[in-house]
Amino acid sequence: MRIIKNALQMQKIALGHVKNGDEIGLVPTMGALHEGHISLIAKSERNDDITIVSIFVNPTQFGSNEDYLKYPKTAKKDVEICKRNHVDYVFMPTVNDMFPADHKTFIEVEILQDVLCGKFRPNHFRGVVTAVVKLFNISCADRSYFGMKDFQQFKIIEKMTKDLNFKTKIIPCPIVREKSGLAISSRNSYLSVEERKASENISKILKEASEDFKIKDLNFIKESVLDKFKKIPESKLDYAEIVDFNDLSLADGNTRKVVFAVAIWIGRTRLIDNTVMIKQAKCR
Repeated sequence: MRIIKNALQMQKIALGHVKNGDEIGLVPTMGALHEGHISLIAKSERNDDITIVSIFVNPTQFGSNEDYLKYPKTAKKDVEICKRNHVDYVFMPTVNDMFPADHKTFIEVEILQDVLCGKFRPNHFRGVVTAVVKLFNISCADRSYFGMKDFQQFKIIEKMTKDLNFKTKIIPCPIVREKSGLAISSRNSYLSVEERKASENISKILKEASEDFKIKDLNFIKESVLDKFKKIPESKLDYAEIVDFNDLSLADGNTRKVVFAVAIWIGRTRLIDNTVMIKQAKCR
């Protein structure tokens, strides 16, 4: 395994693999690697000749009042995890390499970036998408792997890749959860014991909503969920929305495949989660 810290060097290496006919898998991360990231790496290992894991805490996706400076940075541990999981290259660029002082170009995905988390985090997805585009260009990736915990991010990157004719195929990967059901996240490390226990309610509420979806209408489900979230100790809900799986528009009674997405503060930690719900077609 090699650690590469320069974008031009990484791109040169990647182009060499392309010339040799190797297929390249990219796992973009912000470090603080956990079981969720490891599941993405494992998929790349199965599908690709070469696996690149990028570790870059992207300042352009954080708002002025967000946690960029305190975001967990565990480079030594991350490198060891990559080594144990047979990663070929760890790409660890500096901020100046990715976003030098004279950087003026950003990419936006209209409409999709303005709903759900986009309402509460202005310019967040602009920063995410721009960094991902740069990583695609640098890595020459044939496939790139994204966890479905951030469903909106996945749909935005999927749309960007299609619209800009990237060769990179976006591979969705299931949410990895703790035994309690809590979706694994780097930000879980911020939670106190009491907050972690409170956070375990998120997946339970979404699971109950998924069961209700089989027999009850959307308004009932949403009202029920909102009532349950209000009862979580030390919490503040940003949103709980049922949206169309394909375009993130608000779902209605005719939408067969939906995503119930939620963002909630537990204490000072913002957590996101979702569940995909599919309405069974009626037998004739």
